[in-house]
Amino acid sequence: MSNPYVPLLFLMGVAAVLALGGVAASAIIGPKRYNKAKLEAYECGIEPTPNAVGGGRFPIKYYLVAMTFIIFDIEVVFLYPWAVEFRTLAVFGLVAILAFIAMITVPFIYEWRRGGFEWD
Repeated sequence: MSNPYVPLLFLMGVAAVLALGGVAASAIIGPKRYNKAKLEAYECGIEPTPNAVGGGRFPIKYYLVAMTFIIFDIEVVFLYPWAVEFRTLAVFGLVAILAFIAMITVPFIYEWRRGGFEWD
């Protein structure tokens, strides 16, 4: 009998070759016409400022929106399969999903306290 991980390792190798090959091909084939406008920072069509307002810090709202998406996306990815097979998973499945919900509650509460659910 062959090792069951061989196809997985083969797939990971193909993925790595394709990823590195794409980066290498774009570096070799891609255009190399640099000018001053291309090398400057792009700020939504506005002339870039040397010093950002507020000392260069982004508002926490950007990160809270991203964290909201990640929290609920991961939660759905794990809860759907559990809901489909919860009877066959029995007590182990229940304990695992309760542990997962306990862990996912921590960033949820953090975001709630930071005002991530207040859409102004």
